[in-house]
Amino acid sequence: MSRVDAATFRTALARFASGVTVLTVRDQTGVDHGMTVSAFSSLSLDPPLVLACVDRTATVLPHVRAAEVFGVSILAADQEALSARFAEQDVVRFDGVPLTHAGEGPALLDGAAAHLVCRRVAEHPGGDHVIIVGEVLSARAFDAPPLVYALRRYGAFAPDAMP
Repeated sequence: MSRVDAATFRTALARFASGVTVLTVRDQTGVDHGMTVSAFSSLSLDPPLVLACVDRTATVLPHVRAAEVFGVSILAADQEALSARFAEQDVVRFDGVPLTHAGEGPALLDGAAAHLVCRRVAEHPGGDHVIIVGEVLSARAFDAPPLVYALRRYGAFAPDAMP
């Protein structure tokens, strides 16, 4: 069996629509760190687990590894600019961004479709990424529709009625 080249693989996976999240941690000095993560998924209902895939070279990875708790803001349809901002390398990501802290823990972006606060319980190698597994300690959903990413573009999920 031949190995698929990276460009073909990326093009094929671009057809898989995903939500967009911003993963955040707060370091021991109280500084917030975060990044956009589209490779995010629920993993288990009992116990409630999620996973996030973080590039091995991401500047936030050492902070995630050092923190016991991380936050996940599931972005709302009108937060495309925040997704782009937290994906950039050379910006002060949190500067001027409305947020709430989960107690002494991670920042959660205001206006998101949902917030999760998770305890990091495992890490697994995943090629050029690291798979971070978190046990969900708290979850809150809001009425905003989620931001969707597919075919290298943003879009919105527009259900007839949100539950």
